[in-house]
Amino acid sequence: MRHYSVQLEASNGASGTVAVYGHYGKPLVVFPTEGGNAWEWADNGMVGTVEPLIEAGRLKLYCVDSFDDGTWSAHHLPLEERARMHAGYETWILESVVPHVLQDSGDDAELGAIGCSLGAYHALNFAFRRADLFPLALCFSGNYDPATWNGWGERGDAVYFNNPAEYVANLHGDHLDWLRERLTILLVCGQGQWEDTTGALASSPKMAALLAEKGIRHEFDFWGADTPHDWPSWRSQLAKHIGHYLPS
Repeated sequence: MRHYSVQLEASNGASGTVAVYGHYGKPLVVFPTEGGNAWEWADNGMVGTVEPLIEAGRLKLYCVDSFDDGTWSAHHLPLEERARMHAGYETWILESVVPHVLQDSGDDAELGAIGCSLGAYHALNFAFRRADLFPLALCFSGNYDPATWNGWGERGDAVYFNNPAEYVANLHGDHLDWLRERLTILLVCGQGQWEDTTGALASSPKMAALLAEKGIRHEFDFWGADTPHDWPSWRSQLAKHIGHYLPS
């Protein structure tokens, strides 16, 4: 399997690693779990799970570093400041990662975003904020409401515009019509250990209901109490769903 890594830097000085797997196929930007790095999916068997699809030229993965330690996981900062710091990560993704993916996979390639846990939040948030670039989001065990995270302090625009649970509820008009035509979203969540304590168990069905209310194309797959918030679950869920969102 072809793979390589590259260090990319944005105009704001933000720098991180992208680990790439594959030679051709649907390009997916992979967001890691909280505090994870570009090698996380390979280290936890997720790349191996989809290796046949990668080898067949149907899928190409671009696994990115997280900046969570200085943004959403910086619990000493008020939540609004963490959201403002997240803008630096967004700049790195949009200025450095996306151009690299398009140069590598072709300027006409349509990207997807995928992730587990906090990575699922990132995938969904990037898809809604930049549906022109990410018309597909595949989200496993995410909590999509930063207002429920371990946060403090007054919340303003920075939190609001990075909180899908809030801004999706207020979508309307031409922009909503465009998102209905543009976006495809997969939400997957189990009901086993840690799905409740991470907030995914409450947030995922609420987001699915919100997408249904807004008429946004989506699928929600709710697994049972034997499915914890952990890598073995995500490997099984990825294997079940990924082929449906790739060209044949």
